[in-house]
Amino acid sequence: MTLHLPLPPFSRQTAIQKVRLAEDAWNSRDPERVAAAYSSDSRWRNRSEFLSGREEILAFLQRKWTRELDYRLIKELWSFDGNRIAVRFAYEWHDDSGNHFRSYGNENWEFDKDGLMKRRFASINDLPIAESERKFHWPAGRRPDEFPGLTELGL
Repeated sequence: MTLHLPLPPFSRQTAIQKVRLAEDAWNSRDPERVAAAYSSDSRWRNRSEFLSGREEILAFLQRKWTRELDYRLIKELWSFDGNRIAVRFAYEWHDDSGNHFRSYGNENWEFDKDGLMKRRFASINDLPIAESERKFHWPAGRRPDEFPGLTELGL
């Protein structure tokens, strides 16, 4: 088994690292890369969808990024304890008709001893926005270190 550092129990520093690693993976929009961070028997609730196992997660992510175009995500640590982390996040995207959205949410994560996420519970709300209201402007991929986080952006 490959270890997915950092490992629980988390300190404030390692929880922040884990959150940034997750953000970076999701911003890659690479379903294989993202799914690799979850245990083979991982369980999810994402909005009203319930998923079980890495294969269902992979299929979900493939569907997601077919629909949510020019996806840009920022995650921020909210709380942590032992092998659990809570985050808040926002991401911006548009559909194939050119309608823009900012999606806000919270996630609760639980990790196994190898650092793989075994549970993910996500609550997400979509806000339609004008293209001119977008705040997440960086090239596709990892958010640059100097780009502000959610708190700095007033979100």
